Amino acid sequence: MTQDKISAAIAQQTALLDPFLLTKKSALNSLAEHLVTTFHQGGRLFLVGSGPFGTIASLIGQTFLYRQTLERPALPAIALTNDAGLATFLAGDEQGSQLFSRQLRSLATDQDIVLTLAGTKLSPADREAIGTAQQLGCRTILIASEQAELADILPDITLSLPSDSLPRLLENSLFIGNLLCALVEGELFGI
Repeated sequence: MTQDKISAAIAQQTALLDPFLLTKKSALNSLAEHLVTTFHQGGRLFLVGSGPFGTIASLIGQTFLYRQTLERPALPAIALTNDAGLATFLAGDEQGSQLFSRQLRSLATDQDIVLTLAGTKLSPADREAIGTAQQLGCRTILIASEQAELADILPDITLSLPSDSLPRLLENSLFIGNLLCALVEGELFGI
């Protein structure tokens, strides 16, 4: 039974990742170029994600801040998912949807990129973050399931993952974040 589950997970991952990377190669390269340009111009990368995607956003942010494969200076990436105190205050006042937007209003400028990670559903905080980022003039990027209902949300760049499986969406969001960091490191530091 365990072997069947392992085989099924590998098959799902391969079926999702292979076609996605082949069809989105130029979009991923373009996104990495936008990040390089943003960092060169003094801009920052803000990462947003609710629930388990908040953890993935934090991991990706740490990779940009610390390093992936070589010793290098920190890159300006900030995961807005790490402020538990603010989350508690806002939840106590029934304003949880402002968790990311309040931070963006005080930190972000029109030189920045806001990358939102989501699954099949965007939380109210994710939606408000994208709207606030657009009002501030930030470039907005969304990585989510192709089944996510965007309705009034129109990010500048959307990478739609063809899955509704939470484990596969989490794994692939992290993979994409790590890939972007590797591409940016390569461009900025010659690896």
